[in-house]
Amino acid sequence: MLLGSATDITAVLLVIVALFAILDFGAFFTSANLINILINASLLIVMGVGATFVLITGGVDLSVGSVLVFSGVIAGKVMIAMGPQGWGASIVGVVVAMLAGAVWGAINGIVITKLRVPPLITTLGSFGAAMGLAQIVTNGNDLKDVPNELIDTLGVGRFVGLPWLVWVALLVALVGGLILALTRYGRRTYAIGSNAEAARRAGMNVDRHLISVYTVAGLLAGLAGIMSYAQFGSTTLSGHGTDNLAVIAAVVIGGTSLFGGVGTMFGTLVGTMIPAVLANGLVIVGLNSFWRDFAVGVVLVAAVYLDQLRRRSRTRR
Repeated sequence: MLLGSATDITAVLLVIVALFAILDFGAFFTSANLINILINASLLIVMGVGATFVLITGGVDLSVGSVLVFSGVIAGKVMIAMGPQGWGASIVGVVVAMLAGAVWGAINGIVITKLRVPPLITTLGSFGAAMGLAQIVTNGNDLKDVPNELIDTLGVGRFVGLPWLVWVALLVALVGGLILALTRYGRRTYAIGSNAEAARRAGMNVDRHLISVYTVAGLLAGLAGIMSYAQFGSTTLSGHGTDNLAVIAAVVIGGTSLFGGVGTMFGTLVGTMIPAVLANGLVIVGLNSFWRDFAVGVVLVAAVYLDQLRRRSRTRR
């Protein structure tokens, strides 16, 4: 079933690419434009990897966009305090951003597992709290003192023709996919999403695993935060308000079930590319890019509906 879902969503992506190539091949199907699509998708891919683990467990994380901003702000403050330039400040900034995100993710996991607050409410609260703290720390003003070394490498640098942003996103997706498909950690993630109570009776420490999953999601949101900081040369406080919905939509469109127990990292990668290709292609053919949001919304509802049909079919058997 997973293979079928991945195959179907890949076919949808290929049809969209073919359509835009037919409509304006010269503008759409160029190496520069294809790389631009990958760059635009890179942040969502990184956050989507964490969201895949969360959704497979049957949870949800609505806080990733705000955690991205918060992590970038904390990293920016630390780099400014160290001196705005130099490799030392750059490396410390990357580490601090990931740690800040991981801490926030761990808090989400602890509140969900120990205080028994539903994931939807917990992460919705985190969405507002993280953004609020970021605004407090910066007084509502974007930080712009980014080390040149960070901009020249992670921000705009390239390796064998591909931007470092894309390489980082692909590496995260590869590592996440291998962990999910080949390790005990991945099998436990599926088991908890399929039946958490059965997993407990089998001897799994479900609470500890869930805390680790939300920690990973936060850590990757922090990584996306420093990537965004390097890419735009600013913390972009107001630029990630809908990232949470975009990430969830991409992961669900890629075949991961909102009800847990089903999903692949390959599906997430493909699902993330669909909105990026739509946004790019619609602009090239002269249509309003807002049609992308309409199309993604329709596909998201259809994906959840089909998932429900599959679940009902399995229940009847």
